[in-house]
Amino acid sequence: MNTVLITGTSSGYGAQTARYFHSQGWNVIATMRSPRSGVLPESDRLRVLQLDVTDQDSIDAAFAAAGPIDALVNNAGIGSIGAFEGTPLSRVREIFETNTFGVMATTHAVIPQFRERGSGVIVNVTSSVVLGHMPLSAAYKASKTAIEGFTSSLALELAGFGVSAKTVEPGSCLSTNFAARATNYVDLTESLDELVPAPYVPFATKSLGDFLGQDLFTTESDVARTVWQAVHDTTGRLRFPAGPDAVRLDQAK
Repeated sequence: MNTVLITGTSSGYGAQTARYFHSQGWNVIATMRSPRSGVLPESDRLRVLQLDVTDQDSIDAAFAAAGPIDALVNNAGIGSIGAFEGTPLSRVREIFETNTFGVMATTHAVIPQFRERGSGVIVNVTSSVVLGHMPLSAAYKASKTAIEGFTSSLALELAGFGVSAKTVEPGSCLSTNFAARATNYVDLTESLDELVPAPYVPFATKSLGDFLGQDLFTTESDVARTVWQAVHDTTGRLRFPAGPDAVRLDQAK
């Protein structure tokens, strides 16, 4: 029976992906920065482990406890919305520590066992922001675009060992905790003048209005099914847009 380790499973895409793989008969190792009960089904095929992707000791402990796995899904991430001018550089570094260096660290940890065994799949969850021109997301988009480039190069390095690396690019999902995670810096329920510096308010008003007025959005299930597809794809495909809005952006690109 196959085993998948998924990061960032406390809510949103990660939690739904863990549920989906479990429903399909896989063993699931669901990792969270702060494990809590009641999020995922209780099962002898599902284990919850503590894993902070920004802490090497935590990564080492989690992979040692997990044992052999067949797939790694790097889903953990933090969001940020706002004008770059108003984003402290400390926040930019925080975004990259999780979204970019965290993905690289867990990937670095799993490659040896995949290479030695001659099989394994790494799926890095990025975002549809990499597919188009998205305002008010400069630092976040940069962190995810870096992983797109990282994965495309990594896939070539690992192919000769029977190991694959791919990206899943979710669209906009209103039901996730993205906004809540973004509130480390901005509270989206507050006025725009707290989201962006005053000179950007007219631009931000229009941009957010356009976003909320779009006709297509992604669901958590869209992402879970696309991750499943990416893990099982054997065609050599690298990128997998997830959700109707992401697919439309990808087609337009």
